[in-house]
Amino acid sequence: MTDAGSSAPAPPTRSELRDDHPDVTGTGPTGPRQTRRSTNTVTLTDVALHAGVSPQTVSRSIRSPDLVSRFTLERVRRSIEATGYVPNLAASNLASNRSMTVAAIIPAISASVFADALHGLDEILAPAGYQLFIGSTDYRPAHEEELVRAFLGRRPDGIFIVGTHHSPLTDHLLREAQVPVVEAWDLTEDPIDSVVGFSNGDALRAVVEFAAERGYAHPTFAGSFQSGDFRAVARRASFEDAVRELYPGEQVRVVDSGTATVDFETGRQLLDETLRVHPETDVLMFASDVFAAGALLECARRGMSIPQDIAITGFGDFEIARHLVPTLTTVAVPNREIGTTAGRLLLARMTDQPVLTPKVDLGFSVIPRESA
Repeated sequence: MTDAGSSAPAPPTRSELRDDHPDVTGTGPTGPRQTRRSTNTVTLTDVALHAGVSPQTVSRSIRSPDLVSRFTLERVRRSIEATGYVPNLAASNLASNRSMTVAAIIPAISASVFADALHGLDEILAPAGYQLFIGSTDYRPAHEEELVRAFLGRRPDGIFIVGTHHSPLTDHLLREAQVPVVEAWDLTEDPIDSVVGFSNGDALRAVVEFAAERGYAHPTFAGSFQSGDFRAVARRASFEDAVRELYPGEQVRVVDSGTATVDFETGRQLLDETLRVHPETDVLMFASDVFAAGALLECARRGMSIPQDIAITGFGDFEIARHLVPTLTTVAVPNREIGTTAGRLLLARMTDQPVLTPKVDLGFSVIPRESA
């Protein structure tokens, strides 16, 4: 075979491949045998036949294009397109001991805040050739264990995981995995590897301080404080501590939706429960903008005046917060920046580059708007 030639030969037909290259179909002296070729999968040998070069040249063009002449590289590229060949990355990864994948484990795929982070993560990793495997825990520690175990079985080059609180087994699996791990959306003094986020406790305290400065006297905190959502639990604990300190003698009011889903309807129910159990509430602080949005829409339906009848705050600064009527006072979190920062940390660690700051606090900000 030769690398020379002015144009690529016509692609061989299936019958030609069967007649002239019995090794491709797996037909030999012992009779037919089932192979990849029998499923009509285009092989590297097919590309080589089409391009008029050796299989080794095709392999070199894919793995080390800088070692191949421009003419030959273009010839192989045209043949890859013409035949529809897809390189066997699994075999390549076995040889290089790299999967070129990153596992991303988040609480909920439907939540825009986590989607923003995934976009940021992909923005950094995709140009470097890495693909994301995405799993959702639904805030269940047991399911997080299952996902971690399943993803580690696929040998990812790195792991991005939301949260710093894990079950003992999950923590053990991650620490023993010997791959870079970035925890996100919280901070800890003992990260598994690296951590990118903000203090959920400090963020909620800042909301209580904001309410006290605005003169609100009877705050209530509302949300879904499931045992698996450690960040929401941290916000609740911070609210309780801040009320005791900033509102001495004031009742600590918390309304918990339990295992209810994070949606507008739950926000409406939380508002209804607050008005029924704690009618003196003059500022209602929600653990999520989704709950706050549902409450604001219910207030509009009831003809309530916001913030005169009751002030409302959220958490997250979702896009809807800026478009509600009235606009929503909330806590802004750098969702996309969490993803891009985590991507840079992972990329550095996966390429054996030094990481000078394994703990990155991106902070937060209280955004005053019309609702409080």
